[in-house]
Amino acid sequence: MNAVLIALLVLPLLGAALMLAPIGDRQALRLGTAVTGAGLLLAIALAAGFDHDGPARMQAVTDVAWIPALDVRLHLGVDGISLPLLVLTALLTFLCAVYSVKKLPAGPGGRAFTGLLLLLETGMLATFAVLDLVLFFLAFEIVLIPMYFLISRWGSGKKTAAANRFILYTLLGSAVMLLGFLLIGVKAGTFDMVKLADAHGAGLSHTTQLVAALAILVGLAVKAPAWPLHSWLPDAHTAAPTAGSVLLAGVMLKMGTYGLVRVLLPVVPDGTATFAPYLGAFAAVGIVYGSLACLALARPGAKGDLKRLIAYSSVGHMGFVLLGIASLTQVGLNGALFANIAHGLITGLLFFLVGAVKDRYGTADLDTLSGATGAALYGRAPRIGALLAFAAVASLGLPGLAGFWGELLAMYGAFDPAAGLSRPAFVTFMVLAGLGTLLTAAYLLVVVKRVCMGDPKQPAPVADLPDIQGYEAASWTPLAALTLLAGLWPALLLGLSDPAVKHLLGGG
Repeated sequence: MNAVLIALLVLPLLGAALMLAPIGDRQALRLGTAVTGAGLLLAIALAAGFDHDGPARMQAVTDVAWIPALDVRLHLGVDGISLPLLVLTALLTFLCAVYSVKKLPAGPGGRAFTGLLLLLETGMLATFAVLDLVLFFLAFEIVLIPMYFLISRWGSGKKTAAANRFILYTLLGSAVMLLGFLLIGVKAGTFDMVKLADAHGAGLSHTTQLVAALAILVGLAVKAPAWPLHSWLPDAHTAAPTAGSVLLAGVMLKMGTYGLVRVLLPVVPDGTATFAPYLGAFAAVGIVYGSLACLALARPGAKGDLKRLIAYSSVGHMGFVLLGIASLTQVGLNGALFANIAHGLITGLLFFLVGAVKDRYGTADLDTLSGATGAALYGRAPRIGALLAFAAVASLGLPGLAGFWGELLAMYGAFDPAAGLSRPAFVTFMVLAGLGTLLTAAYLLVVVKRVCMGDPKQPAPVADLPDIQGYEAASWTPLAALTLLAGLWPALLLGLSDPAVKHLLGGG
């Protein structure tokens, strides 16, 4: 299985290198679909060969020396925490490639677009597979340049300013995170994430843990993104092409929260416990803030952009992930990891749908879409309207769909936080999160009303409004099906994450 994992990481990198050959744009797009499809098959093979009786231990391990002078090793592996994220990354990248064959955004061309998409996939997959702090940092950085160019060259609107803001925020956050990694490596004598996690802070003084935890927390919070370090996200999503928005929300935000679980909690537990209440407070504020921002964008006359609204909704939803992590409990962490996957599926589907609506209407402005009576997707494009309503109710946490379990478990973790944390404070955070769920339902139902309902007999903004096309059905159906599957069978993910979380928390 270690050969399968290595092939999963190398394949998109080779595919990106092939884009340097003088081939046509259409051929490049088809080749990108084939490469990402093969990557998805490898990820499925990895999941099929995974020992589900031992999800707490690293599997498919490769561990060889890379830079002996610094004791940096090419250490790869997967456990019950990283496996779902690897599969999610491979799936979303493949679906984006399929979608882009028929709907390539305006820009320099298909060959460059495909090359950047494959390079982006390489970095995202590597982030969830590497087990060395230096390699983690490198993989974390690889994704920045491809996403920058996807936004600045294939985006729309104020794309250059959005791309510059994205790269500035994330590079500064990564630089701060690297300082924390270097401090840990120097003091502990190793960058190996497995050894550091097994030591659970042994050999690191309290001061070292505090400084390292603060640096790593700030760096990863930028990528999560946590309030108030989120302001780069709405601009990036508004300007990005559909595929860029899907991968940014579906995978790249998860890199920050994954780092918190994989590195911060087990490696510097004392420092993490010190800053956990602050992380919980920021998470609770982010949940309410994101929901209120969405409500403001959804109201008539606000000229709210649908992509921008979903971006702000991500700030709120990722707040639940951060709240679960801040509780430092097994239940809360399981909820955070579940919410990670659920958000990737649901928000990826939402960005696909909003991209399709924007392609048909020529705008994502909510006032323009809804017009006098509403956009009436139920009457004009009923399948798109039904799928948009499905994604909306999944996002607001309807029981039976994927969005429900992660938020519920994260709030339950806050209700009974780990020993040493203030229960009254975390119960307050839980109440704020509960208020956020009500606000989330409010703005999403307003969006569904304005976009899906209305009088289809009234003159439409565009004469021709086709319903779901074949390539769109191929890109969207797996996300809708998995959203339903995860909601009805949460043990599919919780059975993988629970033993691994217990191990990371030092419980065996």
